[in-house]
Amino acid sequence: MTKASTTVGRQFYELLSSMRFAVSLLTLLAIAAIIGTVLKQGEPYTNYAFQFGQFWFRLFQGLGLFDVYHAGWFLGILVFLVTSTSLCIYRNTPAMLKEMRTFKEKASETSLRNFAHRAEFSNVVQGNAVTTLQRYLEQRGFQARTVERDNGSTLIAAKIGTSSRWGYVFAHLAIVVICIGGLLDGNVPLKLQQIFGSKKIETRDIPQSQVPEASRLSAENLSFRGNVTVPEGSTVDVTFQNMEDGYFVQELPFTIMLKKFHIEHYPTGQPKTFASDVVVTDKATGEKVAATVEVNKPFTYKGVAIYQASFADGGTALKLKAWDLVGWGQPPLELTGRINQSGRFNRGNTSYTLEFNDFRFFNIENFGPETQKKGQGEGASTEAKTEVPGLSSMPSKKNLHNVGPSFQYKLRNAQGQAREYSNYMQPVQLEGHSYFLTGVRESPAEAFRFMRMPADDKGAIDGFMRFRATFEDPAQRKIAAQRFVDTAMKGEAVGNVLKEKLLDSTDRVLTIFASGGFDGVAQFLEKAVPEAERSKAAETYLKILESASLQVLDISRERAGLQPLKLDDNVLQFLRDALGAMSDSHLYGSPIYLQLVSFDEVKASGFQLTRSPGRNIVYGGSLLLVLGIFAMFYIRERRIFLLVKPGESQVLFAMSTNRKTLDFEGEFNKHRTGIEEILKA
Repeated sequence: MTKASTTVGRQFYELLSSMRFAVSLLTLLAIAAIIGTVLKQGEPYTNYAFQFGQFWFRLFQGLGLFDVYHAGWFLGILVFLVTSTSLCIYRNTPAMLKEMRTFKEKASETSLRNFAHRAEFSNVVQGNAVTTLQRYLEQRGFQARTVERDNGSTLIAAKIGTSSRWGYVFAHLAIVVICIGGLLDGNVPLKLQQIFGSKKIETRDIPQSQVPEASRLSAENLSFRGNVTVPEGSTVDVTFQNMEDGYFVQELPFTIMLKKFHIEHYPTGQPKTFASDVVVTDKATGEKVAATVEVNKPFTYKGVAIYQASFADGGTALKLKAWDLVGWGQPPLELTGRINQSGRFNRGNTSYTLEFNDFRFFNIENFGPETQKKGQGEGASTEAKTEVPGLSSMPSKKNLHNVGPSFQYKLRNAQGQAREYSNYMQPVQLEGHSYFLTGVRESPAEAFRFMRMPADDKGAIDGFMRFRATFEDPAQRKIAAQRFVDTAMKGEAVGNVLKEKLLDSTDRVLTIFASGGFDGVAQFLEKAVPEAERSKAAETYLKILESASLQVLDISRERAGLQPLKLDDNVLQFLRDALGAMSDSHLYGSPIYLQLVSFDEVKASGFQLTRSPGRNIVYGGSLLLVLGIFAMFYIRERRIFLLVKPGESQVLFAMSTNRKTLDFEGEFNKHRTGIEEILKA
């Protein structure tokens, strides 16, 4: 080895074992910890893409910020910090231990006179001064050593609090221990397997039984943190460890069977507590252990902690009615479905897929006073009502209520395009009236937009659906138009030509509304009526629409064998809401409305399972760190030197400390006074 290479190696060693280098690494770790705290870790990549956009998502992904504590650069910093701190301990601990043991009895008179805290006593009474001074120091907790000098003087060297240097050793050792614990929980072996290609992240949405071996981790895996959802009565023996844009299937050394999921609610319906009764069966021995897993009360078996993390639906069976929203005369279809499963149905020549995603027995919604939107106060034109109204536009103050069960599903057409829907089972009270709510959104990044369908006089949706089907039937529209004209012209001396014109206009308004809602009427007016006359024409058309719709409502009840309703404010409100819902249905994007008739709920519990061998190591390191900090800050090293010169009847007193404080100043003055008193005695 050449001299140059030896010099470079020595310099690298000096850098690696220096305190500056270790502090720099600690600073980087602190920054990484801040990022890991502020930025939620381990979320699916699609969530981050929606939150930050593609540019920042790609940048953060490249930096590994979505899983900081398992990122390669983070683990690399830990490795270097362990190495650097270990070398620092190796270099400095022997010197510290030596410093702790020594009394510094070779201190010269010149060096003692250079101490900042010193005093000199003359005309000292000789005799047993050395013995008296040594006894004085030992009585106050000092360890003392006496050294006879060649010139006849005697040096008494005393020390106390030198154990504070253990604080430096403990603090540095704590960093090493904590980092080792972090490396164990960081699963370095898995990272190496990924680097060399023996393990690959699975990104496909496939059953876990079909996940290849390269994406499966054995039950002996060093550490893991995974999640799994278990329906009541079901058993699992794997967990899913999210990693980057995919996952690993982690085998467990046991199986978990969920016997029963318990949940308690507040009066508002919000979850209060939830817990799971489970049976854990050891794969190797067949041993069965029953336990209850509660929030913040995990159950640990064979080093794997089982936490109660969440709850979900476990496959609730649904009975549904599929009401036709396009066309007329079709009775509702009776369908069945199950959450987390899919089914198909045909509407005309088009095939659709229903994907049932979620069921919620409780739904807590905010029914505070409505915040009036711009353009929707008094005088707002019905013609401008194009948005789907819903819960999201309502509350300005909190007024929480449970509105009962709901379910969510996706409707996918033959081209694979899907919209997501959320339907409530029971009618919801809004502004003093009852509505059946159904929400729609194009993607999970959007909020649901809710369509309100008014409940009839029996609190059911049948009345609205009868009205809609009658309105959509051209033959029934003509009958309703004729009835409207006969009623409007009753007792009027008008000719047949005028009646025919009114009949034609009424039928046209009903037909335009049936095909396009309020938007269709507005577009027709823009094309057919001059702008100066458009406002008056719109008012006339809307009056005709509402009056003729009353006839449609009566016809719909007659066809069902029901008596017409007595016209009052409630009937008018139902009619206007029904027209609004029909208009909004053109934005709904589905040919059917699914009404939940009944259900058989199956609950599921979400568990987080962790194996963390580094946890106790980190706890031990944290204890060392506390002891080290306590020793460094609360134990002060003090040294006292007394040089007795018999021939000159003088004693030189000097005192030092590793940290100068006001307490030390007082202690120095106290010892100076005490020594002076015993020397003058």
